Amino acid sequence: MALYEMRKFVTPEFIFGVGACHRVGFYARNMRARRVLIVSDPGVIAAGWLQDVQHDLSEMGIESVVFKDLTPNPKDYEVMAGAAFYARERCDVIVALGGGSVIDCAKAIGLVFSNQCDIHVFEGADQVDIPGPPLICIPTTAGTAAEISQFCIIVNSPERYKMAIISKSVVPDVALIDPETTLTLDPHLTACTGIDALTHAIEAYVSTASSPVVDVHALAAIKLIWDNIEQAVAATDCLSARENMLLGSLQAGLAFSNASLGAVHAMAHSLGGYLDLPHGECNALLLDHVVRFNISKASERYEKIGEMMGLDLRGLTEKQRANRITETLTSLRNRMGIVERMRLCGVKESDIPELAFHAANDACLVTNPRHASIGDIKVIYGEAL
Repeated sequence: MALYEMRKFVTPEFIFGVGACHRVGFYARNMRARRVLIVSDPGVIAAGWLQDVQHDLSEMGIESVVFKDLTPNPKDYEVMAGAAFYARERCDVIVALGGGSVIDCAKAIGLVFSNQCDIHVFEGADQVDIPGPPLICIPTTAGTAAEISQFCIIVNSPERYKMAIISKSVVPDVALIDPETTLTLDPHLTACTGIDALTHAIEAYVSTASSPVVDVHALAAIKLIWDNIEQAVAATDCLSARENMLLGSLQAGLAFSNASLGAVHAMAHSLGGYLDLPHGECNALLLDHVVRFNISKASERYEKIGEMMGLDLRGLTEKQRANRITETLTSLRNRMGIVERMRLCGVKESDIPELAFHAANDACLVTNPRHASIGDIKVIYGEAL
């Protein structure tokens, strides 16, 4: 009898290390690019990274145009405008230069262009017929791992929630993962994106679709992030901490892209889309509450997670282990300066039914280790309020 179940593991080609971003011209040329659409945002442009990418492309004789009309938590109408711009400019390759919002928007632009339809039709798992154009991703945050994942998250603006698009077709062709591009992140964004990466690793490890390969990456990610996040926030110019955070984010991304996520992300997608809040902040508000809800169905796995966080849980009851883990996660959130309660972000008790409705229909909920009814989700939101 086989020791392990047969499982698929999907990852793009990626280069990790200082200077990786300067390989963009080489890869674009290999894709026979003539005119590249660079998707970015004002913050990344102000930091100077756009100029470097344009120079590297120009050195290879490749023209480029820039689409920057997007906001954090990219909206459906921004995607549609980007796809129209891509077609109008007769581009043939996309370069995403930025954090998760930029990369997800770039993925979605490619899908809309190739399939000639509205972005909403791709919501859910495996709803993409035609892959997008060649896509090169250069992340400037250490958290979302959008640069290597099968996920694309876009806000449904009329209904005010985040759609999860899950498909092998949104895995980028190449990811150029350069720690130097994260040195311009401020402490708050460093904290939020770091908590996002930690949540990816934790949810992937306890996912009902986890596998031995996923487990290796998830546990390595938890330890890397836990050991480095506070230094990265306190000393934003510390390259070694940035390298370890980005490596942790990469490992977490490899894990969740192949095992999916759980209730934290399902609920965070609903919350973030409803109030346009930073995704990492939403995860931080919900993580400890969801761990407490889940722990009875994945006790041994959460104990291993606790070990990666440096906790000694030997001899404790399940309830005591749950308390130690959740208290430690809450303490980290507080030390990072992230708000403690949803109400401090503007959430009202009357918002909970709508938040719960969208969370209950999110694709990430399918692989949560414990079945969560809409009633359970309302209770968890209430505890986090």
